[in-house]
Amino acid sequence: MARFVFITGGVVSSLGKGLASAALGALLQARGYSVRLRKLDPYLNVDPGTMSPFEHGEVFVTDDGAETDLDLGHYERFTGVHARGTDSVSSGRIYSTVLEKERRGDYLGKTIQVIPHVTNEIKDFISIGEDEVDFMLCEIGGTVGDIEGLPFFEAIRQFSQDKPRGQCIFMHLTLLPYLAASGELKTKPTQHSVKELRSIGLQPDVLVCRSEQEIPEKERAKIALFCNVRPEAVIPAYDLKSIYEAPLAYHNVGLDQAVLDAFQIAPAPKPNLARWLDVKDRLDNAEGEVRVAIVGKYTQLEDAYKSIAEALTHGGMANRTKVRAEWIDAEIFDGSDAAPHLEGFHAILVPGGFGERGTEGKIKAAQFAREKKIPYLGICLGMQMAVIEAARNLAEIKDAGSEEFDHEAGQKRFEPVVYHLKEWIQGNHVAKRKVDDDKGGTMRLGAYTANLAPGSAVAKVYGAEVIEERHRHRYEVDVKYRDQLEACGLTFSGMSPDGRLPEIVEVKDHPWFIGVQFHPELKSKPFAPHPLFDGFVKAALEVSRLV
Repeated sequence: MARFVFITGGVVSSLGKGLASAALGALLQARGYSVRLRKLDPYLNVDPGTMSPFEHGEVFVTDDGAETDLDLGHYERFTGVHARGTDSVSSGRIYSTVLEKERRGDYLGKTIQVIPHVTNEIKDFISIGEDEVDFMLCEIGGTVGDIEGLPFFEAIRQFSQDKPRGQCIFMHLTLLPYLAASGELKTKPTQHSVKELRSIGLQPDVLVCRSEQEIPEKERAKIALFCNVRPEAVIPAYDLKSIYEAPLAYHNVGLDQAVLDAFQIAPAPKPNLARWLDVKDRLDNAEGEVRVAIVGKYTQLEDAYKSIAEALTHGGMANRTKVRAEWIDAEIFDGSDAAPHLEGFHAILVPGGFGERGTEGKIKAAQFAREKKIPYLGICLGMQMAVIEAARNLAEIKDAGSEEFDHEAGQKRFEPVVYHLKEWIQGNHVAKRKVDDDKGGTMRLGAYTANLAPGSAVAKVYGAEVIEERHRHRYEVDVKYRDQLEACGLTFSGMSPDGRLPEIVEVKDHPWFIGVQFHPELKSKPFAPHPLFDGFVKAALEVSRLV
């Protein structure tokens, strides 16, 4: 039966609970334990699927098709454990489930209340798969004191009481602000945060304190005294050059040992940190540098493309190369020449997105990469824009476009080279969707198989002819244009098993031009870079050597 670590946050948001959780998971793995990580979000959206990237960053998709918080991406990248739909839940989903049960009469006419009905639902969620791993790490979103988080805090309090003594511990992440005028680190915000936590019945066993300055021993002792935590369980967390330094940094200050001590596991297994030492070595000893232009529409918030940014870093690590990714708003060259904005880059990446805004700029980016022989990677919408560009400029389908944009405008303006997918094979059944369905959870989501053309560039990149990748999209390239486009040099090199859905396109006689309908960035890890990002950075490196 699993031991549970509940990770909470205080003082301010965005302190790095997700990263601390992921790093702890990696360290427990290094000591030989199996782990699973979960995220419990207090917001009332059912999931992040319908939220703007500007609101919440990217949506991370699991193999089983769940749209989840981006922290699950950190969990996968650090532990290699594939996340599931049961690893992410929000208040919205919890309340929806409770209300569905009430409507069915499952509660036998009782008055439905936060306690016990909502808290019981949360506890049931936490318990899923508890017999599968040694440690279950559950991160609670938001900060202590948030009104919407109270049911979750109450649920984990009850849960810890339901379990045998010593099976659950609490790890609390806080901020130690530094006042430059007085030259002091202030511990009072942390004391108040712990006081708030204790007022709802939760006593932290481990305190992780974010700070820009080194925390003196006397301050750690003061925090331990006033927060009722052992001095060795007050863990400093300093800013790092790379998030992938976190496992080693947290190990060096004793986080994993403090957690094992809290569970009274002695003697603790010695950690094997070879994986993370290699990761750090590749980061610290890069032998070259490439510039990659990411032409997107959410460029003001890097978290909107978090997995892409990390996958590029992984590709750089595989090639011992520093990747300097530069974010370019596709709208800036909607009505102008792309060349002044894209010259000097060694590669161009066009990521996914929704809606028409910025698409003409993305089409110009694909055209520039194709004509100038610059390595190009188009992901999801980025593949669709490459197909539309080829249709317009090679196949002479002058009004080629997407049904998505016509639907958005409420009138027919394009020949739909990209169309709304109305049905497809999903597992053992046919999934059907209408254009005006609810937005949430109605896309082609999760892992699907693709067959690669023997001898194609992408088959060489993967070293395989059958692959499985994660999808998140509502529109598809229409296969009826395949012959016309292939005659012009755009090869459909990856197809769904039934041959109906184009998964990958590539340009003949080009150093590296690949568009994929899926999201390869979601499966990349620092110790196992995705083949497409490895190959993309390698191609960019070749260009940099020619300049």
